[in-house]
Amino acid sequence: MIKNYFKIAFRGFWKHKVFTLINIIGLSIGISAALVIYLIVHFDFTFDKFHKDSDRIYRVVSNYSFQGEKGYNGGVCGPLVGAAKSDVPGIEATAPYFALGEANVFVAGKGPEPVKFKNQGNIVLANAEFFKIFNYTWLAGSSANALNEPNKVVLTSEQAQKYFPGLTYNQMIGKIVTYDTLKTAVTGIIQTPKQNTDFNSRDFISYSTGTSLANKAILDQLQLKQWGSTSSSSQLFIRLAANTSSARIEKQLNDLLRKNDPPKATDKGSTHGFSLQPLSDLHFDSNYGVFDFSDRVANKSTLYGLLAIAVFILLLGCINFVNLTTAQATQRAKEIGIRKTMGSSRRQLIFQFLSETFIITFIAVIISIALTPLALKIFADFVPAGVKASLSFDMIIFLVLLTLVVSVASGFYPAILLSGYKPITVLKNQAATGNSQTRNAWLRKSLTVTQFIIAQFFIMATVLVSKQIHYALNKDLGFKKDAIIVINSPYKNRTVARNQFILDKLHDMPQVEMVSVGSNPPSSGNSNSTLVTYKDGKKEIKSDVQLKFGDENYIPVYHIKIIAGRTLQRTDTSRGVVINKTYATILGFKNPNDAIGKTLTDFNGIKSLQIVGVSADFYQASLRKAILPLAIYTGKDKFMTGTFHIALKPQTAGGDEWKTAIAGMEKAWKQTYPDDDFEYHFFDENIAKFYTQEQHISTLLAWATGLSIFISCLGLLGLAIYTTTQRTKEIGVRKVLGASVSQIVTLLSTELVLLILLAFIIVTPLAYYAMNKWIQNFADRTAISWWIFIISGIGMLLTAVITSSFQTVKAAVANPVKSLRSE
Repeated sequence: MIKNYFKIAFRGFWKHKVFTLINIIGLSIGISAALVIYLIVHFDFTFDKFHKDSDRIYRVVSNYSFQGEKGYNGGVCGPLVGAAKSDVPGIEATAPYFALGEANVFVAGKGPEPVKFKNQGNIVLANAEFFKIFNYTWLAGSSANALNEPNKVVLTSEQAQKYFPGLTYNQMIGKIVTYDTLKTAVTGIIQTPKQNTDFNSRDFISYSTGTSLANKAILDQLQLKQWGSTSSSSQLFIRLAANTSSARIEKQLNDLLRKNDPPKATDKGSTHGFSLQPLSDLHFDSNYGVFDFSDRVANKSTLYGLLAIAVFILLLGCINFVNLTTAQATQRAKEIGIRKTMGSSRRQLIFQFLSETFIITFIAVIISIALTPLALKIFADFVPAGVKASLSFDMIIFLVLLTLVVSVASGFYPAILLSGYKPITVLKNQAATGNSQTRNAWLRKSLTVTQFIIAQFFIMATVLVSKQIHYALNKDLGFKKDAIIVINSPYKNRTVARNQFILDKLHDMPQVEMVSVGSNPPSSGNSNSTLVTYKDGKKEIKSDVQLKFGDENYIPVYHIKIIAGRTLQRTDTSRGVVINKTYATILGFKNPNDAIGKTLTDFNGIKSLQIVGVSADFYQASLRKAILPLAIYTGKDKFMTGTFHIALKPQTAGGDEWKTAIAGMEKAWKQTYPDDDFEYHFFDENIAKFYTQEQHISTLLAWATGLSIFISCLGLLGLAIYTTTQRTKEIGVRKVLGASVSQIVTLLSTELVLLILLAFIIVTPLAYYAMNKWIQNFADRTAISWWIFIISGIGMLLTAVITSSFQTVKAAVANPVKSLRSE
């Protein structure tokens, strides 16, 4: 019997080749999209799930609030690391995690000279409790004592094999690894995690190394006595004891902060506190980020949006199947009547029709598996690097479930409808009359409207996202961003003398308009802040202030507007500071000129600085974040003088002056830092990277829109073929009676236009609500203009009419003699 089912199915497929092809293509596209999205979503939701008791692991993060504006930092102040361990009961284990950045690594080689590994990254300070909190497989050494003493290091197996090729892991124990000038001994080797994890560190140096006076440079970075300074490089992970409330621990940490850094009674509108971030949120919370050396944070809303897109595209394919199958129902009526007369039960018929659906779905799944690697390649910029199209056990289970769900969703209603025909009725050619015919027509119309709703929603969303990206990239951000090159000098090898040599070379270049030495550009993905106090008589205001460091050319290079006072001067190193308008307002100055000459105290280790200027507000990060209080000042510390900001002169038409300038910069760099790679960035390109996620969303929506329109048009074409075939004789009669081609096309297209208009009316408020919710993620955002909806509706209408016109025009111009010949 099963064999007969398959025979009947394939005969039907061959007889209705066009409809079968439309169904397979629609389902293949939907399943391919679902498969790719499943791989992405599954990848992101499996990060750091392999750690034991992960529900009790938290990262301590810092929160700020000033005048209603909120700020976030994934790091903590240095003193909290030791204080939390000793003063907060309920914490089972405490693990500081301090990012040291890049270093040149030296190990003993076969010859007299050490082997050098340039610019090794992901180097951190950690303690033994880190390996009690997080689960790693030890290949040599022991988690109990590997990092208990200063100047010890634990390596991942990948890094260990790179440093000591040919040695066994046990032979590597005791080997010396030097990070720039810091000598460490290997005390453990751990397996490089095969699971998805955000902890991509490869070199774990004992935390006590940094607290030793022998390593003063690292000790200064840890800032172990400054409760008011927070760095995202200094992170703290804890594991709570069983049955311990995270809210209670959070309160104790904040009590500890207030005890060591008590707020003043006059601190109005400014707060600083800690909160506990669950490990499960680490991969998804863009407010805090992950680590300094990780540039990717997943977004749960985006992932849920991806799932919605997959469901919608799959739904479109299923709708096509239901529409075309129910439209063809009358053509199989006699087959059903004869089969019932010969003894087939309704259950057997339902199984027959569901098996046909299963075969089409199965073929679509096979095609989708073949298309998935190509789809991943097309979306390479959007898909995370670790996502692979491999037939894992999870993926096989997903495909089996997807095949069954799609088969039932697509085939259940047609199977119930077709199997329900009464033999005596269908054999009298009355299968699709009366209520049955009306019910089927309304179902097809409802499903077609649903298709148009989905397609128009995608069009509207795509237009708005593109509009917001254009707005962000073209908005006046409060500074110049074009024709500026940013070069970071290596922190470890950086000296004032070396940077001055490069600075002199840059000044001599005819293509360079102006050069500044400082820290981060005005808008940057990195942030540095400190608590600053302002006293004016009885008034005292303490605020968390963003810091920018730059020489006297920093403000002119970026064309930052000074609205009161003056810009920075060379002599302002330890006394002058420029603040932004937002900070001046927080300090209570309605007129920026009133802030000039006022004094700020407790300023990043400096006893006091005088406000010499107030700048207009500019965006310090992407438009997603509000403008925060900010101060710009000069300094001679190598942290403050590590970045060159180079404003280039305009190029002549077709000229290569900038190329020549960059070549000169590289030459000067190699003379100064021969062991470090020369890297430069155009500032406007860095700004564009702020919106990489939005650009990816825009690309994804464009593809989703294209696919949804394509699938919908396939369904429309199939219905148009069916409708014109059913109305062939009617069209012939109308032509004989004098109807023109345009009148017939209008007749056949009127219903389609009405369905699109109905879909437009339904989708517009839904799309507005969803788009308004999404755009709230931006502190500064474009307007949701009325023309977005009009363009989307007109675009869908034209696309649908053009698609159906291929068949309606063909039917309208056909010779009526042929259609009436059989009458």
